[in-house]
Amino acid sequence: MAHMVTRRLDLVGIDQVKLFGMNDANLRILRKEFNVKIIARGEEMLLEGPEEEVERLATILDDLLISAKKGIAIGEADVRYALSMATENSQELSSLHENRLEYHDLKKVIRAKTHGQQEYVKAMRIYDIVFAIGPAGTGKTYLAMAQAVSSLQRRDVDRILLVRPAVEAGESLGFLPGDYTEKVGPYLRPLYDALYEMMPAEKIRKRLEMGIIEVAPLAYMRGRTLNNSFVILDEAQNTTLDQMKMFLTRLGFNSKAVITGDITQIDLARKEESGLVLIQSVLKSVQGIKFIYLTGKDVVRHRLVQEIIKAFDKYENKKRAKPKS
Repeated sequence: MAHMVTRRLDLVGIDQVKLFGMNDANLRILRKEFNVKIIARGEEMLLEGPEEEVERLATILDDLLISAKKGIAIGEADVRYALSMATENSQELSSLHENRLEYHDLKKVIRAKTHGQQEYVKAMRIYDIVFAIGPAGTGKTYLAMAQAVSSLQRRDVDRILLVRPAVEAGESLGFLPGDYTEKVGPYLRPLYDALYEMMPAEKIRKRLEMGIIEVAPLAYMRGRTLNNSFVILDEAQNTTLDQMKMFLTRLGFNSKAVITGDITQIDLARKEESGLVLIQSVLKSVQGIKFIYLTGKDVVRHRLVQEIIKAFDKYENKKRAKPKS
């Protein structure tokens, strides 16, 4: 029979809403995961149950308390990530909050939410060219946009360029109805969406008019030299190797480039020709370029997105392993 124990945790000075979540959402996750009775009473929390379970839960809560004491609101995604990291005896969740990007105009603070994201943010600060490869929901584009806006606000760069392949890899816009803006608008919309979370709408409008911020399809980068710029190439899995070369050779003095993509979602007719796939072997020995690989563990969307990615990975692995008749 398991030895039963009681453990007390100090909640003095803690905003319990930030720790427990709205309507105790975070507590519900922990209660479901552990065979431990959790009692929040005044300025202390009691954990009652089998010793091993109580100690595991206390370790996770100690880490969450460090963040809560800093005034950081703990979300459900933070709790689930802390659980997964505790299972793997990985780094503490609280260490993630060392990297933060603040936007005073919107009174907004953006932090890396996983250790993969933390490595990504560090890489963007150190390297002039960073490739971020990983599944949907891992923050590839969002964090690149956050770093770009932060660099512009600090005046490290003079402008931001946001680039996407307009229509799959061929960028054949001719058959679409409407003028240039109407043709490319739907393909560039996700970049605008991320941008509007970082800056007030009026500032974005003015900077777009002044050319300080530019959003364009990849084809329009040909022949240009980009100095003093932070350039993001999004959905790069849908470029060819020639397009990738064209983009990378646009980089001028005092510029940074971040290239993001998901090599499991290639829209090219010949997936093996993806520039994002091939560039990994082309540039593997070039100093000053960093490849960051994010995984399903770095997904910060709805918890089911992680499960969906796992299911697809399992399906693809089984399909590859199946012998051809």
